[in-house]
Amino acid sequence: MIDFHSKCVIQYGKKKTEVFEMIPTPEEALCLLKEYNSGEFHIQHGIIVGDVMRWFAEELGYGDEADFWQTVGILHDLDFEQWPEEHCIKSQELMREKGIDERIIHATASHGYGITVDICPEHEMEKVLFAADELTGLIGAAALMRPSKSVSDMEVKSIKKKFKDKKFAAGCSREVIQLGADRLGWDLGVLMERTLKAMQESPNVD
Repeated sequence: MIDFHSKCVIQYGKKKTEVFEMIPTPEEALCLLKEYNSGEFHIQHGIIVGDVMRWFAEELGYGDEADFWQTVGILHDLDFEQWPEEHCIKSQELMREKGIDERIIHATASHGYGITVDICPEHEMEKVLFAADELTGLIGAAALMRPSKSVSDMEVKSIKKKFKDKKFAAGCSREVIQLGADRLGWDLGVLMERTLKAMQESPNVD
């Protein structure tokens, strides 16, 4: 049984709040992810999205919340391997059973908005998760097609080219990525540039 923190102070948006529900650290979040996921792909995806969310937290001025953003990224697909038909629904149940903070539950579920749930991304962190999740998959798939098989030498123009090719990595929803950029008020190219940089700076991405 994971021993989560039962009390801490976190700045969520502009307000500091004393929290009594359980907020797992990124390390604890990874343990929880592995409790319900055994496939390397699902675990690695959670780790990468966690790293990307941490990068965005620091980039967008939420450095004090970097652990929180990373934890949300790690846990966002908690239920997908075992309950794909209940994605973003079953995860709420699993996390409530653990007593996890409702803001983490809301944030992770909100990336399924319009697909499996009606929980709308509200906080900037939730909008980033909604936008970047699918895009990390597209970028990762594009990297495997390169001679280097790495994101390290990738440029945004390569991502844009793959984005336009609807047959490439067809499971990565272009509609969701575009909608995510729109919700953030960013140009699609800006979202791609930032997400690529976040992946390039991740210690867990080749």
